[in-house]
Amino acid sequence: MNLFLETDDDQNTIAFVTEQNSKSDRQFRTPEFEKDRDALKAMIEREDRLIVPVRRGKWLFDFHRSKDNPLGIWRRLPGNLEPRHDATWETVFDFDAFCLKEGKRWIYSGAITSPYEPTRVLLILSDGGSDQLRLLEFDTETKTIVEGGFDTPTARAHATWLSPDEIAYFGSVDEFSATRSGWPRVGRILKRGADPKDAPILFEAGKDDVYGAASVIDPLFWGGKPDERKIEFFTVGHEIGKASVHIRNASGEIERLDLPVESDSDLNHTHAIWRAKTGERYPTGTLILQDFHPFGPEPLTNPRVLFSPKDGQSVSQFTLLKTWAVFIVVDRMVPKFYLVDLTKPDPTPEELPLPEELQTVGFRMFDADLTLGEEILTVIGQGFLLPSSSFRLDLADHDAKRELVPTGTSPAYFNAEGMTSELLEAISEDGTRVPYHITLPRNWTKGELPVLMYGYGGFGVSLSPVYSGAYGMLLEQGGAFVQAYIRGGGELGPDWHTVAKGKGRHKAFEDFVAVARDLVKRGYTKPSRIACNGGSNGGLLTAVMATRYPDDFGAVWTSVPVIDMSRFHIFPAGRAWMDEYGNPDVVDDLNAMLTYSPLHQVKPKSEITYPPIYIESSTNDDRVHPSHARRFAKRLIDAGHEPFFREYGSGGHGGAGDTSEMAERRAMGYSFLRQTIMRD
Repeated sequence: MNLFLETDDDQNTIAFVTEQNSKSDRQFRTPEFEKDRDALKAMIEREDRLIVPVRRGKWLFDFHRSKDNPLGIWRRLPGNLEPRHDATWETVFDFDAFCLKEGKRWIYSGAITSPYEPTRVLLILSDGGSDQLRLLEFDTETKTIVEGGFDTPTARAHATWLSPDEIAYFGSVDEFSATRSGWPRVGRILKRGADPKDAPILFEAGKDDVYGAASVIDPLFWGGKPDERKIEFFTVGHEIGKASVHIRNASGEIERLDLPVESDSDLNHTHAIWRAKTGERYPTGTLILQDFHPFGPEPLTNPRVLFSPKDGQSVSQFTLLKTWAVFIVVDRMVPKFYLVDLTKPDPTPEELPLPEELQTVGFRMFDADLTLGEEILTVIGQGFLLPSSSFRLDLADHDAKRELVPTGTSPAYFNAEGMTSELLEAISEDGTRVPYHITLPRNWTKGELPVLMYGYGGFGVSLSPVYSGAYGMLLEQGGAFVQAYIRGGGELGPDWHTVAKGKGRHKAFEDFVAVARDLVKRGYTKPSRIACNGGSNGGLLTAVMATRYPDDFGAVWTSVPVIDMSRFHIFPAGRAWMDEYGNPDVVDDLNAMLTYSPLHQVKPKSEITYPPIYIESSTNDDRVHPSHARRFAKRLIDAGHEPFFREYGSGGHGGAGDTSEMAERRAMGYSFLRQTIMRD
């Protein structure tokens, strides 16, 4: 089926993409599109946005995009000053200037901070927004690229600092170093100036695994002596969501820790915390704390349950600090925050009160690396109609009162007066109650409400309420936004995910269309006024809505989608998805996937009418190859339908880019909605 579209430089591929791009541009680049694009760009570039800094040494750091720096700058502020937008920020790294000098588009994707010198980092630079990464050593104190420092080849890669002068480098720099999925499996002890291929091997995952990784806890972390041993951890990802954790034991050998493969875990120098994803040892979703003896004969002892979920509850985030365990529980989509004091002999969780208006809560470390840092968390809370707020949670003094101290609030990106947000439930085909949030505009007509539905439903990924100027634009234009928490995701616990894996995939699709039908049943809208949008696995979801449930939707906007369930595994990254979807080389698995594979479910126009379809992709998407989107569009066209297709030249899987590029992609989708579900 149009396999030439799998070859990027095939002249027929180039001609097809060029022709379809021109068609979509002519249709959607209207004066309204330009107005939306400019408004979205201005939102991204706002100078008065909420700043959530990270501390390195004596400095606060912030990544900031602006009108003058659309690719962004890294900037710093003395740590004793309030991180306001009008403070005296000092530019540390100018990405626009750097890219201009290099003649290449690098997208800032974070930094790996040295635990030994917090102002020394490895900048993570994405090649055009793709998964191909370059790690570049940078000194934030002197604001210079380190001469003769680490500068790794562009590849799928990650790293951790082993010492002030060494990193554990995992990079898919050649076939030997990569897993079947193309992700790095071999970790090497890399010194400055050395070629990764020549560096000594530290650790290897198996060729058939998904990835390998390493991390280190230095004695500096617990205030130990310089001659004390580091704790070395090694992780093997067998599948997405399945991993084994190892340590280097007292005799110097690598030993696997007694943790279930299907669990999420975190460890510090004294404890391990993990969440059960199956009922192998504890009920699914249980959070367990254990004592950790890294160099003892039995590394993990004394398990005790911190949290055992009831129906509708799930642990959404957890971590270990130096002397605290912290976790968040989502109780039927309502967040609850817990602290565990590890200095007590038999610690029990203590609930931290949260502002009632927050629909979602998350946290991150205030210090970029905890080794020389303090036990301080930055907590972020928000809602669909509630601008994000930041809070400081200082846990350094165990005798002090634990409370959230407000540190900042995002400006309002839209006028939410008169708008409402509500949590509702739909009943899926098998009777399962499926929660979803609906956020309503100020004024709307019963039965005629334009609705944009968003979903994902895969790999255990959890969606949560988010404050978004882009969604606000939709609301101000009279549309509603619906976020569906369907099976395949992790919103209601690990079982919510696993029941929709493999041959149970249909449950995710049934859940999503059940929400669409519930909106009609409740009188909000009608099918011709409902559009759905999702990306990646969510792109598969929305493409299935078009081909399986065309009468329930008025428009389908599918982004970077997985489309061909018979060939997704021929691209390296796709081989990591077989545990989620099935193995196309196994007949039973393939037959099950073909029942919903969008490419294989397309029918001729003479037999069926599909709602308007907009397919969006990126040429350099190396996670979900753009041929999925191309071949879906071509298959629809060959069957007599008229989809819209737009492939952007860069941006990778996440649509990264400068402020104009990011705004344009969203505005194109909104132009599609304006001409379909929002048309009078």
